[in-house]
Amino acid sequence: MIRFENVTKRFGSKVVLDNVSYEIEKGETFVIVGSSGAGKSVSLRHMIRLLTPEAGRVWVGDDCVNEARGKQLERILGRYGVLFQSGALLQWLNVEDNVCLPLRQKTNLPDKEIRAKAAEKLALVGLEGVGDKTPDNISGGMRKRVGLARAIVTEPEIILYDEPTSGLDPVISRQIDLLIDDLRQKLGVTSVVVTHDLYSALYVGTRVAMLHEGGFVVCAPPEEFIASSHPVVRDFLQAQSIVDMQDVRKAFGK
Repeated sequence: MIRFENVTKRFGSKVVLDNVSYEIEKGETFVIVGSSGAGKSVSLRHMIRLLTPEAGRVWVGDDCVNEARGKQLERILGRYGVLFQSGALLQWLNVEDNVCLPLRQKTNLPDKEIRAKAAEKLALVGLEGVGDKTPDNISGGMRKRVGLARAIVTEPEIILYDEPTSGLDPVISRQIDLLIDDLRQKLGVTSVVVTHDLYSALYVGTRVAMLHEGGFVVCAPPEEFIASSHPVVRDFLQAQSIVDMQDVRKAFGK
């Protein structure tokens, strides 16, 4: 569904993505992990044309994202929902109006129908009855869930998650992970997750890809990722005290 074809991206003299190629299949949860500055969020931003490569192509289906213009680009971007790291909620709007915003910007639906869809998505992320609250009057975990409700209110085919558990305590982080997995199963969406949290990556991911020095050193299902002998992967696993999938399951009470 999403394909990187020999993508290279530089910032000054630093090569962040170096001739990178990979493909994300429809319906899977593809997780990109790596150290700070490795290019995880850079990869995500190429998918929605916030960045364009110096070389190579990024595809969504049969459409080349970095070469698209006008209506074609608008149609491509309409296939995505995005949960930004900060949640990116508008502080002067209440929760309901934040979730309604994409529908008001992109459709001509009547207000009653828009509000009904917003309420439906808030319920899906476990936030019934908070629509009249403002973002500064709810917790960080709730703000993430509001951001997620807004990301799915247009019923996208693909959801991008940029550090979805960043800044949250371990208990709330695991709740967000469970929600990501639940939405994949209920909505059948393709998910791309960028995270430094290996517990999250190994629980929600159908495949986990380690980005290091401009390329992917390992890209495998969770069990195979944990079994990898690559030193960068071993260092990440040891730093987070993960020996096997049982350690991951315990973190989620499984």
